[in-house]
Amino acid sequence: MHLAPIILFVYNRPWHTEQALNALAANKLSDQSVLYIYADGPKTDASDDILQNIQETRKLIKREKWCKEVLIIESEHNRGLANSVINGVTETINKHGRTIVLEDDLVTHPFFLKYMNRYLDIYQDNESVISVHGFMYPIKKKIDSPFFLRGADCWGWATWKRGWDLFEPNGQLLLDQLISKRLNSEFNFNNSYNYTSLLETQIKGDVDSWAIRWYASAFLANKLTLYPPFTLVHNIGFDGSGTHEDNIAGIVSYTFEDENFELKIIPPVENQRIKKQIELFFKGRNFYFKLIKQKVKSYIKRNLFKN
Repeated sequence: MHLAPIILFVYNRPWHTEQALNALAANKLSDQSVLYIYADGPKTDASDDILQNIQETRKLIKREKWCKEVLIIESEHNRGLANSVINGVTETINKHGRTIVLEDDLVTHPFFLKYMNRYLDIYQDNESVISVHGFMYPIKKKIDSPFFLRGADCWGWATWKRGWDLFEPNGQLLLDQLISKRLNSEFNFNNSYNYTSLLETQIKGDVDSWAIRWYASAFLANKLTLYPPFTLVHNIGFDGSGTHEDNIAGIVSYTFEDENFELKIIPPVENQRIKKQIELFFKGRNFYFKLIKQKVKSYIKRNLFKN
């Protein structure tokens, strides 16, 4: 198995970062993996509390040997997570040809690295597949094996250089193509979630989301992303630590499935049955999705451009 380097993006949340690193270190392949940690720098008007949190985060990432090798890249100035992700992924993938990407509020299942690396190997030369994703929405139907959806995603993901080369930073160009090809409805999961609005907001300059552009780039190129049958990633950023988040800690209890699943080859075809289930989920038929919507909004506002 060709192990991909891991990238972790951190800023000023030492507690979240510690949870992410502890979970990563507990993964079965962490002791054989290289970890790049990109630590963003302070804004010019950063408060004393923010500066202290940045320093605590930087001390934490140097505290232990979280993986086989840890390489730390500290920014003197604030780049924002969008620029950090785009530049960090580009640098790492140009050097290694593939990478696994995490952020400071993502806690991973111990099976996460094995899943990611196995499927990076399997689909390395399959041009239909652009990425592998670790998060899965908690839909009601039980799923037995991984599956494909059109596009790309951003909560614990991996790709190859051939995939990342398709990333288009020009949001207006992406929107124009969606409109001209009349793909807005499908892009919005059959109008169950308004991703087009997020892209329009990015174009206006109100946010600087790399994630919506990554999804749109993959979607327009008609590429597929592999998802697990149950989530291998939990986002622990629901605790009010972000600039625009309400304090809703404790409302959702995060637990992982105990078992693993067979890492078999899946035909690269979008699974329409599961997509329909996700559309129902996006329409808010359970309370959990209300929290997800809050998280998505704050994720766009905070993590992708305001850190």
